[in-house]
Amino acid sequence: MTLFKQSVQVGKTKLQVSSLGLGTVPIGKMYVPVSDEQAVATVRTALDQGITLFDTAPLYGAGLSERRLGMALAEVPRDRYVLATKVGRVVELDGSVHFDWTRDGILRSFDESMQRLKLERIDIVHIHDPDEHYREALDVVFPILADLRSQGVIKAIGAGMNQWQMEADFARNADFDCFLLAGRYTLLEQGALPLFDVCQQKRIGIFLGGVYNSGILATGAQPGAKYNYADAPPEILERARRIQAVCARHDVPLNVAALQFSLAHPAVTALVVGAGSPDEVKANRAALDQPLPSALWEELKREGLLRDEVPTP
Repeated sequence: MTLFKQSVQVGKTKLQVSSLGLGTVPIGKMYVPVSDEQAVATVRTALDQGITLFDTAPLYGAGLSERRLGMALAEVPRDRYVLATKVGRVVELDGSVHFDWTRDGILRSFDESMQRLKLERIDIVHIHDPDEHYREALDVVFPILADLRSQGVIKAIGAGMNQWQMEADFARNADFDCFLLAGRYTLLEQGALPLFDVCQQKRIGIFLGGVYNSGILATGAQPGAKYNYADAPPEILERARRIQAVCARHDVPLNVAALQFSLAHPAVTALVVGAGSPDEVKANRAALDQPLPSALWEELKREGLLRDEVPTP
């Protein structure tokens, strides 16, 4: 039995997405070189694998991710996919990217994203990393996006962040449709449960990014392993080693356990997982098809490596 679902409703909206989405940071050449051809092939492979959710942002490669996504989807029927991008940053001609929370900046960001994507509408728009800009997000950005939503130019309003606390506050104070949360609900940490409770009550969708915690849950606890975009500290390395050892005893790859665990919570609409090649897309998709023993999750809980109350596959 696969955890992959072809169609999951996004909160209260009419949008339906696959339970695995493609994150497009890698095709923005932010980590390793990726050619136009490889980027297009990656997106097309995702579609062939039944993936219909694509997540991008102006920040990813200073617009390159959006341009390449637009190239790859140019001849694909518009109702075959759901696309999410973000506002809050603008890209200058010299390739620099900076925050701009003014009305003009938000509208410019949105318009330029549509130009790069070659689209006349975008399904989901997230407010991107408003950690230090709480009031601007609620008082300036949200009303602009709400107006676009009422016009039908966008279908859903979200926020994309690496923290759950502000998203929970947004959920209580404005009519959000969904959130993208990176790195805060994984095999390593499950602190975001209060956000999940609020979102289930209000029927707000949750997309999870960063389910490998910047890499350590994909590579394992090896020297130089990354956590939260930096070298993993000793206590995280040790916890990851213990999780990895339990997975090994059950003959389960660490990355497969990481993907399946994060998707198992009923509040989670879909995972957004980055891939820079067709093979990576196929591997992520196959990871959701692999049957895992219930004894794996039972041992992780016995060892104090998972919270007792969290749901497991």
